Amino acid sequence: MSYDYDLFVIGGGSGGVATARRAAQYGAKVGLAEVDRLGGTCVNRGCIPKKLMVYASHFPDLTQDAKGYGWQMKQRPVEESGVQGLAQKLFPLKNNELEMTLDWSAMLRTINQELERLNGVYQRMLDNSKVDVLRDYAAFVDEHTLSVGDRKVTADKILIAVGGKPVKPDIPGIEYAITSDDIFHLPKQPKRIMILGGGYIGCEFACILQGLGTEVTQVIRGDLILKGFDGDLRSTIQEAMQQHGIRLLTDSLLTQIEKTDEGLIARIKGQENSEETVVMDAVSLAATGREPNLENLGLDKTGVEVRNGAIAVDENNRTAVENIYAVGDCIGRIELTPVAIKEGRFFADTIFGNTPKTMSYDNVPTAIFTTPEAATVGLTEAEAKEQYGDAVKIYRAKFRPTYFTLAGRDEKTLVKLVVETNTDRVVGAHMVGDNAAEIIQGLAIAVKMGAKKSDFDATVAIHPSVAEEFVTLR
Repeated sequence: MSYDYDLFVIGGGSGGVATARRAAQYGAKVGLAEVDRLGGTCVNRGCIPKKLMVYASHFPDLTQDAKGYGWQMKQRPVEESGVQGLAQKLFPLKNNELEMTLDWSAMLRTINQELERLNGVYQRMLDNSKVDVLRDYAAFVDEHTLSVGDRKVTADKILIAVGGKPVKPDIPGIEYAITSDDIFHLPKQPKRIMILGGGYIGCEFACILQGLGTEVTQVIRGDLILKGFDGDLRSTIQEAMQQHGIRLLTDSLLTQIEKTDEGLIARIKGQENSEETVVMDAVSLAATGREPNLENLGLDKTGVEVRNGAIAVDENNRTAVENIYAVGDCIGRIELTPVAIKEGRFFADTIFGNTPKTMSYDNVPTAIFTTPEAATVGLTEAEAKEQYGDAVKIYRAKFRPTYFTLAGRDEKTLVKLVVETNTDRVVGAHMVGDNAAEIIQGLAIAVKMGAKKSDFDATVAIHPSVAEEFVTLR
């Protein structure tokens, strides 16, 4: 049978675009449907705009740190006459120092300009790869046919790469809460905000908004944030967040949100059934998780199996239907952009490049862009002890980096190695501190290759640096 396309991709996120381009490079005729901006969550509502906001949130601290190094921030002298002179007389600055203020609208405007630029880059990449981009929703008609807007297309192979979406808990008044997607579109900066959830998204936005000057209260169900990460990493970040001024309500549940003239009132049930109210200015943030974005996809017209809310696939990303595949957040494995990209490229290599490749989910590094930053690869201490028992040795150091000695801030960095002693293999590496992601990315190669603690010990340190601690741990 003749089809319109060798491959049709549903979804123009990072995984979908990477797959489409790789398949096209092998000579496949490829179509792709995306109704929204290209790049998906990562480019438009996640990794990129979030990281830009992280940078923005650091400038107040950097300005204060500069004073410890001898920098002084004062107004330049102005003439007595003219508008500048008049403004200085009418609105003198305290101690004649410059005051930093954030223009929220300007920040979002410049971030959006960068996202528009990236969307143009994605479009050009697809055009150069000769991928047909259809700007509409796609839904299954049958296992080889899709309805895309007002037209129907057929394809030999179909790849589902629709990503995920944030979910809100079923709580009275939750309609007044926004999600992590919405924070980039707020018309003005919230003065008071409550973050619901202790996962990495909630923690990242708590740190971002606190750094930008918002009063932040964060509500979590347990006693520690970042469930699933290493215990030392979790406690170190939590201590730092509280030290920076984030009010953390642990072992607590949000039971209701009410809209009043005063603002939004959140009712919190804490330990031993204690109750507390938190007042916010007309905004809350629900960051309690994400789920595959399968709504209106027409999967009921196919034999594709959905298990626990995610598309079920085998080790080659094939669904229960022979010609339909899926990658990325919609399959519910590891919900990270680089994972979706690699899954998609391996699929294209296998199916269209005759180079079979299978995705490995072991030792996938990840970062948490809180303040301080954290990154990790491999097993946590608890996971290692569960797997290897007493044959686990922990090497760790917690210290104040050189940078903060003159800055005068009591900021701590954590470095940690988890070693399986029977083989001397490093099975986990964890860090909290500036540039953690950059450092752990390099260590991830060593962990993936099966490096031993003796290999770390034999490596000459770069001094003075934070990274050297990983090769000097004893």
